[in-house]
Amino acid sequence: MSKFKKKQDEGTPAISTASLPDIVFMLLFFFMVVTVMRDTSLKVKNVLPYADQVEKLEKKDLVMYIYAGKPSPRYQQQFGTEARVQLNDNYARISDIQQFIFQERESKREELVPALITALKVDKETNMGLVSDIKQELRKAEALKINYTTREGDANLNME
Repeated sequence: MSKFKKKQDEGTPAISTASLPDIVFMLLFFFMVVTVMRDTSLKVKNVLPYADQVEKLEKKDLVMYIYAGKPSPRYQQQFGTEARVQLNDNYARISDIQQFIFQERESKREELVPALITALKVDKETNMGLVSDIKQELRKAEALKINYTTREGDANLNME
């Protein structure tokens, strides 16, 4: 009769799951903060032309996007095959562009309004007349900072 008994070998101890909920919620919070949600869903065909002298915009929150192109196949039966303008998630008329610019300016802080840039994402097969009409409306709205969004590459590829 000994006072001390040898401990029986019980195998490896079980993994503690007490901190598992904390880890799961930490990962969930991380992915909620880091994930970028898509701002708009494109309803127009948008194959951008190539350009060889491209610069990246630094502050994308100061950019207002105007999309132009033929309706995507999903919307062609409803809207036809003529090139159209898309502002945010909806098709729009050329005359709606001024109102769109004014609404975007209202949603920004006053000191950021002079730095706002209008980015035209125009399909490479879109008629230049539509682009010219868009630019005329932008002039009327005094949105004179215009950026043409393109893909980086040789400009001669646009001829194909």
